[in-house]
Amino acid sequence: MEEEKKLYPFKFCTLQDDYPWGSEEFKVADLGYRDTLVREGWLAGNSLSELMDTYLDRVVGDNVYEYYGRQFPVCVRVLRVVGRMPLRVHPDDETAAQRYDFLGKEKLWYVLRAGADARLLVGFRRDTDASEVYAKCLDGSVESILNVVAPHAGQCLRIPAGTPHAAFGDMEILEIGESSPMDFCLCGWGAEVHPDEFDPALSLVDALDFMEYRQFSAAPASLRQAQAPAADGAAANGGKTVIPDPIGDLAPGASSDLAPGADRILALPQLRIDRIPLTAPLKIRRDVGPFLLYSCVRGAAAVQLPLAGGQQLDFPFRAGETLLVPAECAEFTLGPTDRDTVLLETTVIRNDADPYINPAASPTLPEDAA
Repeated sequence: MEEEKKLYPFKFCTLQDDYPWGSEEFKVADLGYRDTLVREGWLAGNSLSELMDTYLDRVVGDNVYEYYGRQFPVCVRVLRVVGRMPLRVHPDDETAAQRYDFLGKEKLWYVLRAGADARLLVGFRRDTDASEVYAKCLDGSVESILNVVAPHAGQCLRIPAGTPHAAFGDMEILEIGESSPMDFCLCGWGAEVHPDEFDPALSLVDALDFMEYRQFSAAPASLRQAQAPAADGAAANGGKTVIPDPIGDLAPGASSDLAPGADRILALPQLRIDRIPLTAPLKIRRDVGPFLLYSCVRGAAAVQLPLAGGQQLDFPFRAGETLLVPAECAEFTLGPTDRDTVLLETTVIRNDADPYINPAASPTLPEDAA
């Protein structure tokens, strides 16, 4: 019997959509209407959804698969802004599931580059209500009640569900969010909104029902600094252990799920994102998964898989690229190949199976369930 081929780290072909305000480049997407293709290796040309349909938990890990089924749960895209992005908002998981049968869209914006005229609009600068927001969205004056932020490279901002947001001017943003098309258009600033950018069924009136009208307060950028040993344990961190190579920053027998010098910039059930200044190789070991996504925001790096006989296989990636390390790759080395390399590591830690998803269940028609 032929030995089963092992999965390997994947890079995907970029899908780009152009709009009057700029463009969005999908780096990792399993959205149906946008499905990125594997760029290299023996699975080149297969879409991410095909990988999930065929290899299931081998891609994402047991717990993630038990919760999300066959949809890859994270979407990564780069927003290149040169004008005025339409104001948008997204619902939380509960609202999106009950009303639209989709995931919600928790997301993080990481500023890659910002020109002198760049501005972010995020949340309301004071408490407001649905009637005021509705009127101001219709006449284009809603900017007057929104927070205006002058962004800078390296800035990261969580955009919670229900928070109106947009970007103006010359800038590039790395968006890491849930795998969902749930963006509602609130205001196009008097310009015609591209018909392919938003689902017309996701209207301003519908969005008024789940919007957050209280004054917006940004969460701190760093939730947790690297330390050893990790306090949350193998169950909470997905069984991941980071060991400096050579060992120097950890005491004998100690381990951490954070790389030395890294900080946790987002910690939600839907998304966990660490910012890693990669100055030396790191050995990564995982007992139970899950998948790991590495987005290079500066410099270059490589994932090295060990082979028999002490050999290794290199998977390089550079600034602007994202590499998916499947759960099946339980042990690897992550090393910089350029100076001043910075990565964002994204994963999902779910220890609670979704009661509405049973990946092993057979299809059941409504009349059969009676």
